[in-house]
Amino acid sequence: MPVQSHSRAAQVAYQDLKRLHLDEAASLVIGSVEERRRGERVYLYDKFRLGTEIRSRYLGEATPELRARIAQAATLKAEGEARRKSMARLARVLRAEGFMAPDRDTGALLLAFAKAGVFRLGGTLIGTAAYGLYQGELGVRFDSEELAQTGDIDFASFERLSVALDDRVEESPDQILQALKFDPVPGIETRQVWRWQQSSGEALVEFLTPAFGDETIKPLPALGVSALGLNYLNYLIAAPIPAIALYRSGVLVQIPRPERFAVHKLIVADRRRGGPDHAKARKDRAQAEFLIKVLADDRPDDLAEAYEEAMRQGPRWRARLDASLSLVPETAERLQGVL
Repeated sequence: MPVQSHSRAAQVAYQDLKRLHLDEAASLVIGSVEERRRGERVYLYDKFRLGTEIRSRYLGEATPELRARIAQAATLKAEGEARRKSMARLARVLRAEGFMAPDRDTGALLLAFAKAGVFRLGGTLIGTAAYGLYQGELGVRFDSEELAQTGDIDFASFERLSVALDDRVEESPDQILQALKFDPVPGIETRQVWRWQQSSGEALVEFLTPAFGDETIKPLPALGVSALGLNYLNYLIAAPIPAIALYRSGVLVQIPRPERFAVHKLIVADRRRGGPDHAKARKDRAQAEFLIKVLADDRPDDLAEAYEEAMRQGPRWRARLDASLSLVPETAERLQGVL
């Protein structure tokens, strides 16, 4: 089945809406900008006085784009009312163009997490909830079956980044989730909570973090939660990108790069094959197949780079990728075609 694209007008509207949300985030700077170096990376903070106390609020990694926006913070603040009206108008345009929106519960959760600073502090939305947002990033249409929710809403973050930031969410995810009628699900072998079950439905929220061997529970102090460590996850959430979830006037979140999402899905599908998550493995492969079909045409260099990086990680990575690709020969051929 050929890939269907959104109209040019819809793709432009999405990019404009994302730009306005990034401007809105930069407009919230109220003090002086402080730089902090962690290894080879530089992070920016909003340093301000609150009463007699000096506080620092993490803004993000010091990219040229973020620096440019912060330099215009005063102008962006003055344009706030007009910007918010434009955001509401663009959100209406995208709905009229057929962009799919998250359900009300998921949208409310993402908005609350965004306001608390979960995404600002390194949280990345992953799984099917993130997959659906590639409709804007890639300008393609999904059908309802492709976006059928598994009931899981997954977030991931690096433990080392969470420790290094020296900042915390303004309201803990635990408080937000309980207010939205989610109950903590304690682990069998530990009291640390890393997932929550919706009391009136099937939704399950999980926090995850990269592991490099033993898949144990680890703290994410910046987010105020614990997270389950998973191997291969470091590859997925490296260099995430901003995206807009179409709830209200849009919610600015963070998701994996689409080429990394596609390759990672092939790895995860092999981990699940033959076990109780066999149906999820089929869905993983289907999502990888669709994204690879789009990326092979539109972003072949990005796809090739992501695939080659995964293959360089070692024999276990290569074995999992080869096992999944053996089940989807057309996708394997597309990948070979971009190398």
